[in-house]
Amino acid sequence: MGNRGERPRVRDALADPAGAVSPCPELDCVRDRLPPVVLAFAEQRARSLGVTADRVLVAAGLLTDDDYGRAFARKLGLPFEPIDWRPRSACPLADDRLIEAVAAGMVPIDDARESAVVVVPQGAAARRLAELAGTPAQPPNLRLTTGERLRRFVQRGAGAALGTRAAFALVHERPAFSAAPKRPRSVWPVLALAAGAVPVLAWPGVATALGIALAALFLAWTALRIAAVAMPPGSPVRLARLQDGALPLYTIVVALYREAATVPQLVRALDALDYPPEKLQIVLVLEADDAATREALEAQRLGPPYEILIAPDIGPRTKPKALNAALPFARGHLLAVFDAEDRPESDQLRRAVAAFAAGGDRLACVQARLTIDNTRDGVLTALFTAEYAGLFDVFLPVLARLRLPLPLGGSSNHFRTTALRAVGGWDAFNLTEDADLGMRLARHGFGTDVIASTTHEEAPARLTPWLRQRTRWFQGWIQTWLVHMRAPRRTLRELGPAGFVTLQLVVGGTVLAALVHPLFAAVLIAKLATAGWPRLSDGAEAALVTLFGGTCVAGYAASVLLGLVGLARRRLLSVAPVLLLMPLHWLLLAAAAWRALIKLFRDPYRWDKTEHGLARTSRTTTWRQRDAGSGMRGVRSGLKKPEVEPAISQ
Repeated sequence: MGNRGERPRVRDALADPAGAVSPCPELDCVRDRLPPVVLAFAEQRARSLGVTADRVLVAAGLLTDDDYGRAFARKLGLPFEPIDWRPRSACPLADDRLIEAVAAGMVPIDDARESAVVVVPQGAAARRLAELAGTPAQPPNLRLTTGERLRRFVQRGAGAALGTRAAFALVHERPAFSAAPKRPRSVWPVLALAAGAVPVLAWPGVATALGIALAALFLAWTALRIAAVAMPPGSPVRLARLQDGALPLYTIVVALYREAATVPQLVRALDALDYPPEKLQIVLVLEADDAATREALEAQRLGPPYEILIAPDIGPRTKPKALNAALPFARGHLLAVFDAEDRPESDQLRRAVAAFAAGGDRLACVQARLTIDNTRDGVLTALFTAEYAGLFDVFLPVLARLRLPLPLGGSSNHFRTTALRAVGGWDAFNLTEDADLGMRLARHGFGTDVIASTTHEEAPARLTPWLRQRTRWFQGWIQTWLVHMRAPRRTLRELGPAGFVTLQLVVGGTVLAALVHPLFAAVLIAKLATAGWPRLSDGAEAALVTLFGGTCVAGYAASVLLGLVGLARRRLLSVAPVLLLMPLHWLLLAAAAWRALIKLFRDPYRWDKTEHGLARTSRTTTWRQRDAGSGMRGVRSGLKKPEVEPAISQ
């Protein structure tokens, strides 16, 4: 990908005699069918990237995987295996082992004639096979296929196992870390406890003590945010830009559902990423009944590095389950998650690679900074902009600097794939799988950081979608807190005291603050309306009213300060007047929090999807005007596909 002119082209290979290299053996199978200029381009680019030349040809659209696979098999005198036509019974592996075999690109098959091993000739495997062609060292009973055909075979033959793994692997292997429903218990003890609590809470002394305790927790939550504002921003860390040859294979996963309207924008954004397409794998995960999104993707005429995966219809229909379905197919050393409406900065993957290189092996995840693009769509989007500026440009960077657990944002997370698999992937039953995963990574001893790269997102501009989204978020945070507080002593031991307090204040405290705010406000207003502001001589009553009033004011002040500092760092102070509506914003948050608490009991795992593609304005109009020929599409347009021999008939 990358901008136009930044990639080697055929004419560059011709103009640089010093760039001549010895022929790549993996190209011998197509030398008689491709012009020398194309071969020279592929060899030079392969050398600069540290990949095999066949990947260059396929990524540039000069050959398809099938074109190359068949030509390569014929050159080696091996059969080409269209394995996706085979029945499931052709492979003796159990479903779980078959799913794992995709990453290795190698599976055994049995048929009436013989047993054989089917191999996907990619990367070093292709070059080694080419070097062994015609020698006694060439492996016997070998057949070649393509990665796409092998994936289709696995999806069709082991789809049920893939769906079960995506939905229930964490439940079965690490039940303590999953929000999945447990065995139902009798509700009578809960009802009896609730009934007994009513008269106790009605006693003024108990109610006062509870109010003071809640106020103390609320003020602690507020103090953490004020402390984040008070800390000066860290000095920007200059990370070395790695050469293309040193970049690792990167997998991008995007879970899509009813996103036909955003598909063109999504493809433009991914095409604009400054990363070699030969080292990219982009997996777009769809739901089986989402024909409109699939048609929109087909209209884009996508080729490598794009892959389309259908999530099995097993278990809850949630984003984390869709991400889990893609995880076994991820070939990248690093893995990024984006949403359908995202527009990441073009160098975000490179910045993440540099951060991982500098952060050591225990750095498992880096979070890019999210910002709202359609700020001018209305009051809600302006409030959303200020809130995100405070969270991603002020608060989370402070947590990262203090090496505290981060509740990840739902997008632009970049992971070490091995670490992601080590902690069990995502929880398919958690409605904020991002916040949960951030805590789980910390409990397993992994670190998380924030990188100075921005992803622009679309926020809901109407109240009903906003309320549904916030309800889901609050519900997921409640789930996350409950999961990680099942065994408090174990959580304390794994997170450490500072991490444990962070869990209470950042995850639990965010929900609690929204829940108790209207109660404090109501008590305060009622007291003032009936008796006015109490005199100092009123003693305890005056202290209580002052405490509740101070709590509300402190909450507003912390939110305003956090948003103001974030907007200043974003150079968006023109949006700051919307912070005057903070009391209204808090009431809306309270409504969403109470709705989430009710929904947790009535409908705990329903994923209320946020509709995208509705934005009327954009702060990044230059992005929309970017040359459509840039990036990967620009690379392809600069190369005319040569005539190749038709594929061998099947």
